[in-house]
Amino acid sequence: MNRNMMRQAQRMQAQLQKIQEELETMTVEGSAGGGVVKVVMTGKQVVESVTIEPEAAEDVELLQDLVVAAFNDATNKTQELAASKMSAITGGMNIPGLT
Repeated sequence: MNRNMMRQAQRMQAQLQKIQEELETMTVEGSAGGGVVKVVMTGKQVVESVTIEPEAAEDVELLQDLVVAAFNDATNKTQELAASKMSAITGGMNIPGLT
C-alpha cells in the first residue's frame, strides 16, 4: 500500500470513528398507533425511553403489537441515520460492514 492510500485509509478511519461517536449522541423517535407508543433510541440503537399513552393499556395484545412496531420503526430510523452518515464518507458506495 503506498503512502497516499495509507493516509486516505487513516483519514477514513478517523471519520468513521467520529461518526460512531456522533451516532451515540443522536436520537430518533419511532412510533406506532398514531403516536400512542413512542420509542426514543440513540443512533447506536440504545433505547433511551418508551412512552405509552394510557388508552393503549386497555388492550394488552394491541399494546404489545404497538410496542413491537414502535421499536421496529425506531430501529429502521437508526439504520437510515447511520447509512446517511456513512454515505458522506463513502460517497454513496455500499461498503459491507460499515453500517
